[in-house]
Amino acid sequence: MKAYQLERYGKGQRLILVERPDPVPASDEVLVEIHATAINQLDGKIRDGAFKPILPYKPPIVLGHDLAGIVTAVGAGVHRFKVGDVVYARPRDGQIGTFAERIAINEADLATKPAGLSMAEAASIPLVGLTAWQVLIERAGLKRGQKILIHAGSGGVGTIAIQLAKHLGATVATTASAANADLVRRLGADIVIDYKTQDFSELLSGYDVVLNSLDAKTLEKSLKVLKPGGKLISISGPPDPAFAKAQGLNPVIRLVLRLMSAGIRRKAKRQDVAYSFLFMHADGEQLGKLGALIDQGAIQAVVDRTVPFENLNDAVNYVDSGRAKGKVVVTVRP
Repeated sequence: MKAYQLERYGKGQRLILVERPDPVPASDEVLVEIHATAINQLDGKIRDGAFKPILPYKPPIVLGHDLAGIVTAVGAGVHRFKVGDVVYARPRDGQIGTFAERIAINEADLATKPAGLSMAEAASIPLVGLTAWQVLIERAGLKRGQKILIHAGSGGVGTIAIQLAKHLGATVATTASAANADLVRRLGADIVIDYKTQDFSELLSGYDVVLNSLDAKTLEKSLKVLKPGGKLISISGPPDPAFAKAQGLNPVIRLVLRLMSAGIRRKAKRQDVAYSFLFMHADGEQLGKLGALIDQGAIQAVVDRTVPFENLNDAVNYVDSGRAKGKVVVTVRP
């Protein structure tokens, strides 16, 4: 099969198109013929080596965390899926590799593709959809009537998180450029802060939750908008001790992460705010629930552009630029 392979870590490294053996599914896995995948900022960060301490992949590796496709074979222990099923997924860490024509994936990571989405649209959902679900529902417990600030509302996570928060009945504020204000309003944002000309920390107050996906300065300023007992949840770091423990990282890395997050944890505690870092995980059951919301019309896919498989490196570079609205999708099979 054809696959795009990372030969070595390095900022801006191009992925190399290679021929690799077809994967063979284990007992609890299914083989999926990939019709579409999508680019995430996580792919670029792994390529650059930014996650080596916590995601110890060893090049050469195939990157890629989203897929939509068709099941072509199942392992002996698989019970939920059969050959011919149309599925979508975010493979679990350690088993990524959707920048390829086929992948073997644990059946627990899969869900049936939402009927109303094309393959390309479905491929845009898994990683960002699961991230939004795990922040808003699992970690924040967001409830009707609460207020949430979602940074970078026109990005991949932001576009889904806004819609999910509105479905849950929250009041949603978001940061975006003036050019993207109409987009995030259409998705359900009640308050749009132009991050280029306005200071969100001076305009917002009394919020229950902040979802941060930006830099350390934005993270710290976000404390100002939260009320006592509020929750500051970051998907861009710094990782905290709870994350290090859950990942089973070695004592040295745990200590490093504890020190990295000490400042923001200390400041949050002084303001009676709970800080936590979330690194999303694969979950087919949650994807199934997201799919139901999509088919009900509560959430829509937001795709910036779709590019052919041979232009995958160009798509990665475009996502690296930070200009994408929603997701950039790669069609593996026309």
